[in-house]
Amino acid sequence: MSDKLKKSDIKKQTWRAGNMLYPVPAVMVSCAREGEKPNIITVAWAGTICSDPAMVSISVRKERYSHDIIKDSNEFVINLTTRKLARATDYCGVKSGRDVDKFADMHLTPGKSVKVNAPSIMESPVNIECKVKQIIELGSHDMFIAQVQAVNVDESLLDDKGTLHLENAELLAYSHGKYYTFGDYIGKFGYSVKKSRK
Repeated sequence: MSDKLKKSDIKKQTWRAGNMLYPVPAVMVSCAREGEKPNIITVAWAGTICSDPAMVSISVRKERYSHDIIKDSNEFVINLTTRKLARATDYCGVKSGRDVDKFADMHLTPGKSVKVNAPSIMESPVNIECKVKQIIELGSHDMFIAQVQAVNVDESLLDDKGTLHLENAELLAYSHGKYYTFGDYIGKFGYSVKKSRK
């Protein structure tokens, strides 16, 4: 029997409009206001929006504690998450910084950033320092459009030539309410059109 699915066997249901663009990165966003304890919020609505200049966006609900901190400070750090950080990632998404100290509760280390005042999470393999350029009110969420100021990378993920191997970090992805690590390597960008060597 062929593994190929016949077109006649494909059946679909139409659901109401919703966010089904999965998987997405599960990132921890760290932020701080001067004189206050730093905070962390887990965000699934994060993405790359421009390469030159390097820009990203995160979307945060207005009622979240971190929303006003980011709005007031105009800074944040996107921290990539890993299998080892899975529990902390979930905790920082369901607990409010109004009630708890997430850095302390999850035994995370606030690191001094290079270009922004918001702290990074030292246990994260990659910290992306950002300055807010624009806030767009969308509905349930506000989108913070930011320019990347610096990227800090864990040296344990670099080989002797300085090449980054993020595949060794066991990064987390979020899909329809569940966390996953990345799957098998399939190919690198452009492999579908690369000429094979004879």
